[in-house]
Amino acid sequence: MPLHLLPLALATAFAIAPDSHADLDRFAFSEMLMGMQFRVVVYAPDEQSANRAVSAAFRRILQLNTVCSDYEADSELSRLCATAGTGQAVALSDDLFRVLTASQALAERTDGAFDPTVGPLTRLWRRSRRSRQLPAPEVLEKARQAVGWKHLEIDPQRKTAELKRPGMQLDLGGIAVGFAIDEALKVLKAEGIQSALIDGSGDIGVSDAPPGTAGWKIGVAPLDADKSPSRYLLLKNRAVTTSGDAFQFVEIDGVRYSHIVDPRTGLGLTTHSSVTLIAPTCIVADSHATAVCVLGPDRGLEFVEKQTPGAEALFVLGARDGHPEPSIRETAGFSRFQAPPVP
Repeated sequence: MPLHLLPLALATAFAIAPDSHADLDRFAFSEMLMGMQFRVVVYAPDEQSANRAVSAAFRRILQLNTVCSDYEADSELSRLCATAGTGQAVALSDDLFRVLTASQALAERTDGAFDPTVGPLTRLWRRSRRSRQLPAPEVLEKARQAVGWKHLEIDPQRKTAELKRPGMQLDLGGIAVGFAIDEALKVLKAEGIQSALIDGSGDIGVSDAPPGTAGWKIGVAPLDADKSPSRYLLLKNRAVTTSGDAFQFVEIDGVRYSHIVDPRTGLGLTTHSSVTLIAPTCIVADSHATAVCVLGPDRGLEFVEKQTPGAEALFVLGARDGHPEPSIRETAGFSRFQAPPVP
């Protein structure tokens, strides 16, 4: 789960010339969907228009949960996982096909740093976090044997997928929320809403700037949960996600483990860090932020700069042995999205 970012529409701080949408009013909505709080802010001519558009967007998110959830036993994803190791190629809906195809492509490009088949390990790690005990080596190894993106076979012509190994479980937690936000923004646009922000527990997508402003001002969640944002972004028609361990971590035997599982070890990441990733779409921001966390600052930032068109990233590493202060690194174009702090 990514960290929380703080969305702020500041019309006074970033006022520009009046436009044709200046008579629109701001409406905010909140709903529990996909197991998390979704917040939607729209600019609409009246409350009825806003309610109609946002209700349609929420219905789209709810529908995608029936496709991508690994918690719902009757979701399309769960039904696919039930066929693991049977030799059966399962026909996919357009939505699941798109998400799995994007997941598989990212897994290949990151050499498995992002892996949609990591389900057995994430389930095991959830239990370890609750019990505050590392899994037994033999249990961990058994789970690792059921993981591997190369054993997810997708046929792009037939739009089918087959899980080649018994016990395989897909986990789309690092990409499905971003996809849902992109789809919900499309619904809002189809309903006539040009300026909107959708925040799915820290995955944020925005469309046009609020009336009379240059963009949506968003505070980047700090490395540690007890701190306030010190950096702000100004975005329009973009998405941003911050992934890290500020809110979700566990200490076991003196070691701090993140909720983000490293597919290579089967355990949570042990580097205290956060990654903020800006991209043209939320499906890219969501999934790539997770991948960059696993890759680390050197490979991760290089991956963004060389292989992720239109994306920029900020990588913050916490204090560690030999480095008493956090270190901050970013891609060359990250600063062009930065806005001054709130006065």
